[in-house]
Amino acid sequence: MVSSQPRKQRKAVYDAPLHERQGMVCVHVSKELRAKLNTKKRSLAVRKGDTVKVMRGKNKGKNGKVSRVSLNDLKVFIEGIVVKKAKGEEQLIPVDASNLLLVEADMNDKERKQVLERAAKSKQ
Repeated sequence: MVSSQPRKQRKAVYDAPLHERQGMVCVHVSKELRAKLNTKKRSLAVRKGDTVKVMRGKNKGKNGKVSRVSLNDLKVFIEGIVVKKAKGEEQLIPVDASNLLLVEADMNDKERKQVLERAAKSKQ
């Protein structure tokens, strides 16, 4: 981003295309996972199926599996973090990706493996 004006910063986020929004829902990688994956990469884009830990907010300390990632709202929905509605139904609570820590990554995705391999090459 070129401008330092807050309104232009916000506009850039609101008008960003989906492929740029994917980079806006990145989460920090835990030290244990970094050691396991043998990478220095401190953040990865969160995907459905990842296990994350909530670091901030009312649900701080809770772990859960990512059930949905909303690129339109830039929010992550985690199994087990719900609110009870008036009718008795349970609804998933949206959590900002910046408040999460990646505990276990779902490595079924080829692209994610390639990202980590590229990071490993640059590490050497």
